[in-house]
Amino acid sequence: MTGAEIFVECLKREGVKEFFGYPGGAVIPLFDELYKHWEEFRFILVRHEQAAAHAADGYARATGKVGVCIATSGPGATNLTTGIATAYMDSVPIVAFTGQVRTAMIGSDAFQEADVTGITRPITKHNYLVKDVEDLARIIKEAFYIARTGRPGPVLVDVPVDIGLAETEFDYPEKVELRGYKPNYKGHPLQIKKVAKAIEESERPLLYVGGGVVISGAHEEVRQLAEKANIPVTTTLMALGTFPPDHPLYLGMPGMHGTRYANMAFIECDLIIAVGARFDDRVTGKIDAFAPHAKIAHIDIDPAAISKNVEVHIPVVGDAKLILRELLPLVKPRPRNSWNDQIDEWKRKWPLTYRNSDSVVKPQYVVEQIYEATKDRETIIATEVGQNQMWTAQYYKFHRPRTLLTSGGLGTMGYGFPASIGAQAGRPDALVIDIAGDGSIQMNIQELATVVQHGLPIKIAILNNGYLGMVRQWQELFWGRRYSAVDIAVQPDFVKLAEAYGIKGMRIEHPSEVRDAIEEALKEPGPVLMDFRIEREENVFPMVPAGKALHEMIGGLA
Repeated sequence: MTGAEIFVECLKREGVKEFFGYPGGAVIPLFDELYKHWEEFRFILVRHEQAAAHAADGYARATGKVGVCIATSGPGATNLTTGIATAYMDSVPIVAFTGQVRTAMIGSDAFQEADVTGITRPITKHNYLVKDVEDLARIIKEAFYIARTGRPGPVLVDVPVDIGLAETEFDYPEKVELRGYKPNYKGHPLQIKKVAKAIEESERPLLYVGGGVVISGAHEEVRQLAEKANIPVTTTLMALGTFPPDHPLYLGMPGMHGTRYANMAFIECDLIIAVGARFDDRVTGKIDAFAPHAKIAHIDIDPAAISKNVEVHIPVVGDAKLILRELLPLVKPRPRNSWNDQIDEWKRKWPLTYRNSDSVVKPQYVVEQIYEATKDRETIIATEVGQNQMWTAQYYKFHRPRTLLTSGGLGTMGYGFPASIGAQAGRPDALVIDIAGDGSIQMNIQELATVVQHGLPIKIAILNNGYLGMVRQWQELFWGRRYSAVDIAVQPDFVKLAEAYGIKGMRIEHPSEVRDAIEEALKEPGPVLMDFRIEREENVFPMVPAGKALHEMIGGLA
């Protein structure tokens, strides 16, 4: 087989059905071979390579499978890097294929040459430069294996153009054996017993649940543990949907824009059971004031994540689902106590709230109405980054994992729309909605053409305040209202722009129009863009100012 034939056969062996990308000179051999097999794949041609990486990421998050993207050498490959870094920060399994100049020309500054493996080494779990066609099948097998095992992440395979044309005998390995890479899935029994004992001795325990619970599929085990021992639960941005939002033990999201009661639970608890969470700075606030009374047990598949940001007293390395299954029989039932009463009192005292209006559209109200209109449907919500992201996290109630797609670690503007393309491709029966800001949506708005060409009925809800809203909020609160380079009131007419691509566009300017517009959009069989003209200087509250402790939240009080 040629290298191109091996590439296509490997995709088949890995069960790839949908993937995303953009062609170019260095990958013509691969695309020429794909031309013979188009009926076996669904290739989605994006309009920018960054969108291909984000779409592969959204596909992976929504389906639990490995996402795949492809781009040519040089600028095609470098355009993927933001999407690869986004996947890396959030532990998303994708395999990115890039073209490269001929092997004999590598290092000569040839046309469209870039040191892609060097550039992406800090933002991939592993990467490869294929130097011999005989290695290609093994490398692709390893790439998919590495991407999906252990702590998942992106893997890049750089394929020189002559490798696609060269021939060799095809031999696809049955299994992968990599020296030095042996992910540990089963937790140490003694450490698991220590966690059970710590729960038994605790008066004020708290379950702190992160995105690793989504990855391992451990949400049911988390619920069983919480109910058995009456432990309050807080879920990070990446874990929204892993615990029922209406459950009496649920505290919502913690951190900078979390609930006051979740943050107070961290301040007052005496035990934290962290599951698949990484103690991100947006959760902990001021590190030396974080959880001052708590012993910390940390369950995570990545040993490097344990004690990385905060000191951990009981580390348990392994898969969250397997460890919780071992832990559950060891945990004794714990009746409600004064800790649960205190939590309930905080929830009554400090509910998430905002001041609604009869004259101007409030973004929180828009998110609430999107939830009310979609709560009985299989719905996936993607977000961009900034205020739109936090309002969605606060006011959309996620009932199932893999229904929120958002850039957590890297905070990538322009992520949500192409991620929704990947999600819709991977889960065609689901309703997919991108909740966007007017700044973020313009970073990949060219993908309107992609959703039309490929018949993707995505709904876009732009929370349009004419500002780069989160930066403006910080400038208002902490920089004397000096609004430097955040006013983007000069922007396209989004309705006309949507119509130019053949998409239904809607402009909503009054609160009374919000619900009807959403319902009308949901009835449309194709894509729809809704431009909600919201309160220009609405802020996301509550908020923990940068460098402050969790109990020093501002705003958000009735």
